[in-house]
Amino acid sequence: MVRNNLLVVFLSSCLVSSVLLLFPDTIFAALPNVVDMAPDKGWAGLGYISAAIAVGLACLASSFAVARIGSAGLGAVTEKPELTGRVLVFLGLAEGIAIYGLIIAIMILNKL
Repeated sequence: MVRNNLLVVFLSSCLVSSVLLLFPDTIFAALPNVVDMAPDKGWAGLGYISAAIAVGLACLASSFAVARIGSAGLGAVTEKPELTGRVLVFLGLAEGIAIYGLIIAIMILNKL
């Protein structure tokens, strides 16, 4: 039951934050200076959300891969210590996924 409540809170906070980032003109409609200052930045919130999604999903995938490879690699190294180098290479490849997500996010943010 607690898990379902946490899911509802998480999804509702994601919805509210996405509305705040996607529609800044609607939120700041009472302040005419804010809307006039950046007329071309109406869709900038979508860029921020896409950068956050790129980093978040890449980090989740990387953590899943490191957990699987790390546990299997630890078992393999326990039986055959000469496999340590290969296990470290595979772990490095798995952690590279997070770095690729960060690079994509930086490229997205440079376009804004």
